[in-house]
Amino acid sequence: MKIPVVDFEAYRIGAGDIPAERLQNLGEELKAAFTEVGFVYLKNTGIDQQEVDAVMDISKKFFLLPDEVKKPFCRSSVANNPNHGWVSSETERLNPRRAGDLKEAFNTSSLNPDVKWPSQEVIGGFRERQVSFFLHCKDLSLRVLRVMALSLDLDADLFLSKHRLIGSEGNGSTLRTLYYPPVRAEVVKEGQLRCGEHSDYGTITLVFQSQEGGLQVLSRSGEFISAPSIPGTVLINIADLMQRWTGDIFISAIHRVLLPPPGDLSTRQSLAFFVQPDDEAVITCCDGSDKYPPVKSVDYLMDRFRDSYGRK
Repeated sequence: MKIPVVDFEAYRIGAGDIPAERLQNLGEELKAAFTEVGFVYLKNTGIDQQEVDAVMDISKKFFLLPDEVKKPFCRSSVANNPNHGWVSSETERLNPRRAGDLKEAFNTSSLNPDVKWPSQEVIGGFRERQVSFFLHCKDLSLRVLRVMALSLDLDADLFLSKHRLIGSEGNGSTLRTLYYPPVRAEVVKEGQLRCGEHSDYGTITLVFQSQEGGLQVLSRSGEFISAPSIPGTVLINIADLMQRWTGDIFISAIHRVLLPPPGDLSTRQSLAFFVQPDDEAVITCCDGSDKYPPVKSVDYLMDRFRDSYGRK
């Protein structure tokens, strides 16, 4: 089984109204992917490869700075948004049963002008690149959510109505730029991975990858399949709250990032835009099945963070 590739040209960023038939066809393709695999590649989205490369390039410059330069921007150092900022290697354990993940991240979780960022002297243009890309990902995400609702014969604004605050303090959606440094076999702990097995927390996630491999998705048959980088596409997956919201129609698939082969000292990068409903949004099964109890978006998110970063 492979992850399907769907052409999103008809509803790409900047596209105006499109014929209902084309939107219906697009919805059918997304629904098939999200019910059978939980992942899909979209091409012709309006986010071009040059922009992705530019964000990765400036992000890598940040990650290659000495740790003492990055520490002032640590996650949890921002009073009004504890998820914003730098995450050092092995700090996060997306599979809490494994050793810390061998990756770094910088989280853009707030567009508030008062939030602390690396200065122009430290790395010029860093904030501007991250914020611009955040807004483009937001635009694409809202388009995908609208098509997803229509694919289930729901009101087109059902999912959108609970994502109105993306980019503000009332919503936990986050752009993560991720860096996987070279792996030296002699320091790897038992069972350690670049990113442990996990499912995502919110509604959907947008993923852009560098050419280096390692990402795998757990299929419904119980086998891990490769999710390679396809230039010019964005990989989109269902997350936990969307699976709950749809009563298990859409599947939040487990995924992981493996270590490179022994002796391979290549690095890996990715950009992930994690879409979260507004903090106060209460998620209930849209099919009326009551398969899952109602849950408030921010409560679910904070509980998963405690799993990943350690409960206190």
